Amino acid sequence: MGCNVDLFEYQARELFAAHQVPVLAAMVASTPEEAREAAARIGGVTVVKAQVKIGGRGKAGGIRVVTTPDEAFDAAREILGMNIRGHTVEKVMISQGADIAQEYYFSVLLDRANRSYLAMASVEGGMDIEGLAKEKPEALARVEIDPVTGIDEAKAREIVAAANFPGEVGEKVVPVLQKLYEVYRDEDATLVEVNPLVLTTQGEIIALDAKITLDDNAAFRHENRAALSQAAGHLDPLERKAREKNLKYVTLEGSVGIIGNGAGLVMSTLDVVAAAGERHGGQKPANFLDIGGGASAETMTASLEIVLADEQVRSVLVNVFGGITACDDVARGIVGALEELGDAATKPLVVRLDGNNVDEGRRILAEYNHPLVTGVWNMDEAADKAAELAAAVE
Repeated sequence: MGCNVDLFEYQARELFAAHQVPVLAAMVASTPEEAREAAARIGGVTVVKAQVKIGGRGKAGGIRVVTTPDEAFDAAREILGMNIRGHTVEKVMISQGADIAQEYYFSVLLDRANRSYLAMASVEGGMDIEGLAKEKPEALARVEIDPVTGIDEAKAREIVAAANFPGEVGEKVVPVLQKLYEVYRDEDATLVEVNPLVLTTQGEIIALDAKITLDDNAAFRHENRAALSQAAGHLDPLERKAREKNLKYVTLEGSVGIIGNGAGLVMSTLDVVAAAGERHGGQKPANFLDIGGGASAETMTASLEIVLADEQVRSVLVNVFGGITACDDVARGIVGALEELGDAATKPLVVRLDGNNVDEGRRILAEYNHPLVTGVWNMDEAADKAAELAAAVE
């Protein structure tokens, strides 16, 4: 199984522009000097935005509105090198400013549970969409998309109506949604998201933000994919470390760390944890990590070290069905990782083992009797416990 590739905002914006999605002028910079030059070229009010693949940039001080090139220099100097939830800022995007009248939300994504695509839209954009879905679910329209027909004009109008866009604004939004779907379809994406999609005071609809996740299984169809993947992947320290250990790892934005063996089991675990998380304050999976079919105790140790190093992780679920991978090897890996981490290990682990050598694996964990480890042998119950523990940290 190939991994998904999350693009940086500046990369996603470039793909938007290539598909005629309306965006503002922008340049990327790696130094304060480059930021000043970019602001001078763009002119007027500009926005300096940290380029990291994680939410919460604004709250962390990673987005600054500036009025002069010198202010852009100062903002970039402060933002570059900043640590935002474990991600170091190595690039900033200098974007043209906009006079915003209204902020909206739109996304189209792969709906694995229903084996279809899903479009989501709201006239209340700009805020954390998870918070909106939880606090005002009626404000977030959800429209199933047939992968065969996609978002044509009729479907775009259905989305606009479901989200209660005002009539005149909706007419302007319809063609933009069609273009955004072209990005999703033609780039083989699993997610295209804009938050916010804005109406300016001049009456224009602009994608003010850009988020794209690409399906790496389709990389062979795209000449630009290798360059995009390399540029998108080299700044994430956890993904880099996982790659060095030959582990399949993708960072998500939840709170429950996931470790499993086999892509199918890991994907199922993500779904089960997401469902359980709804009962515990909206907890979600923090990552995808597949230790493979023949993982050793050393691999298990490396996997735990990577997941536990993620600052957003509050609990970890280890879900292993022993085949080639023996449960006793997994148990020894957990013991070894905890001994190596020592006092640095502070996050609770829920372990579900089944299959090859399961009795020995469970015996090893029971004998070790570490206060952070809870053995739960039913998958649904294990997911529920991991979500409960993550919620307790808040």
